[in-house]
Amino acid sequence: MVISTKLTVTAAVVAATCTFGSISHADGHADVCATPTKLGDMGSFPGEVITVQGSLLGTDEEMFLNTVSCFEKATGAKIQYSGSRDFAALVVADMRSNNPPNIAIFPQPGLAADMAAEGHLIPIGDDAAAWMNNNYGAGSSWVDLGTYADANGNDHFYGFAYKMDLKSLVWYSPEQFEDNGYEIPTTMEGLIELSDQMVADGNTPWCIGVESGNATGWTATDWMEDIMLRTTSAENYDRWVSNDLAFNSPEVINAMELYGKFSRNDDYVAGGAASVATTSFGDAPKGLFTSPPSCMMHRQASFITGFFPDKGEEVARGEADAFYFPPFASGNLGNPVLGAGTLYTMAKDSPATRGFFKYLQEASAHEAWMQQGVFLTAHKGADLSAYATPLLRKQGEILANATTFRFDASDLMPGAIGAGAFWSEMTAFANGQDANKTADNIQSAWDAIK
Repeated sequence: MVISTKLTVTAAVVAATCTFGSISHADGHADVCATPTKLGDMGSFPGEVITVQGSLLGTDEEMFLNTVSCFEKATGAKIQYSGSRDFAALVVADMRSNNPPNIAIFPQPGLAADMAAEGHLIPIGDDAAAWMNNNYGAGSSWVDLGTYADANGNDHFYGFAYKMDLKSLVWYSPEQFEDNGYEIPTTMEGLIELSDQMVADGNTPWCIGVESGNATGWTATDWMEDIMLRTTSAENYDRWVSNDLAFNSPEVINAMELYGKFSRNDDYVAGGAASVATTSFGDAPKGLFTSPPSCMMHRQASFITGFFPDKGEEVARGEADAFYFPPFASGNLGNPVLGAGTLYTMAKDSPATRGFFKYLQEASAHEAWMQQGVFLTAHKGADLSAYATPLLRKQGEILANATTFRFDASDLMPGAIGAGAFWSEMTAFANGQDANKTADNIQSAWDAIK
């Protein structure tokens, strides 16, 4: 399993975004366990130690430890957490040497699936899968993300998704929308109509940039993934990830051409279409805040606030907000969401470990982290009032109301594609290469590694 470079691109800015959104309880001065929803009976495990490995560091680690302290207080168990940037290599080594933690927290499903296939993970159980299906927005999607084949090829539910990230967002200036009389669109048809209206008004709808050093092109792949979820079925999206649906199929070329409708239209893009390939993804949203603004909208994941001129304080001041990248009304594909999520897996069984996975089902376990900030959940039973900011609440509502959730496709593809040909060819597309040639080149790269 190749862990895509795209994860490391965005990981570098997490620290910046974590400072925004209020770390109101991370220093321990408030009781994070005082949640809107009362914690249920978690059982009693006095003195039992649950070892946990993951990549949570800094503020995320603090918030995680604050949150699990509620389980410790309720049960008498002790959580022993070990976090590292080298988590992937370390946890694989520990599992293969028969020294696993009770719980391993994977940042994406690929490596978890590999460990399940090698026989290193223990199924959480069908009851937990049924619970998630019923209680998470797009529950069946989350169950699928946590379901892998064991060493004998039999599927089991291994990965409990807890703490999500959201990519299907459009950032804008509320003041500019109000001054120009623009309304938030709720359909893709409406978003295109709004873009055309902005052009007619003498405004530029979009800021788009795909430059990112050695990772140039990854922002274009995110656009493609979001559009694929809005123009074809989730099943076709999955087939695209595995290349059962060829990259040069009509469905993929259609999505690429729709992306081109936004990104290769001189009237739509600040600086013109030719600027897309050379504009840094981190500089692109700054056009929202120039005077006058050089663009009205920017599609990007929740982390992008760390690249705003004031590192996200614009949101707190009401100068920036985000809305859901909407679906086509005519597509009948529901409310799809693109994003990511950490997956909690069991590698060493114990009664206390089983109890911890029951804790993750509690609304209180989600609310404890929600009220600290920088946490999103698809848990439909979690009290939205627990979110630390209005923007986080809005993003939480998008997740809870989703009908389909899919992980970033390029992160699930082989590295030669997802962090290679897909990036480079989408950059070529930004430089004028046509959709058919772009799709053919990516498919040729797939064929070369089969």
